[in-house]
Amino acid sequence: MSTIPTITITPAGAADAYAKVDRGATGGAAGSFGSVLQNALNGAIDTGHAAETSAMQAISGEGNLTEVVTALSRAELALQTATAIRDRVVSAYQDIMKMPI
Repeated sequence: MSTIPTITITPAGAADAYAKVDRGATGGAAGSFGSVLQNALNGAIDTGHAAETSAMQAISGEGNLTEVVTALSRAELALQTATAIRDRVVSAYQDIMKMPI
């Protein structure tokens, strides 16, 4: 039986991680909201492509069914996340447009 790994997070470690994200030091992402959103969208697209590749391998008899199901689940979750973010952005835009000047 395997044990579940534990992660210890200290306040200093959390503050350092937030500072890195604020500076844009993670994954080469710039600090702007647009670039972070673009990187997230590219990640969702890459996840979809990985799921398609895994499915094609399974169809040709080379893939593992477990890997196909896992890849498709990740792609579905990425699509649901992108849709939820889109809905929030549209809702925020509509709220801003309703504000009186």
